[in-house]
Amino acid sequence: MKTGIYIVQIILGIVLILIIIIQQKGTGLGSGFGGDFSFYRTKRGAEKLLFKGTILFSLFFILLALLGLFI
Repeated sequence: MKTGIYIVQIILGIVLILIIIIQQKGTGLGSGFGGDFSFYRTKRGAEKLLFKGTILFSLFFILLALLGLFI
């Protein structure tokens, strides 16, 4: 049981790292691929999906870490 939790936690950790690397603080998703926009705008489309995905995957990661402590 613990081994399965650890494997899922490693996979979630790798996914979290990849999602966070794609995002760049203060810039849009386009600047990660070569474009640079220096005006403020709201999160839309893929950028919003990455933001919410980061929150969701981090919550799953924390819950699995706590579950691993008590099993």
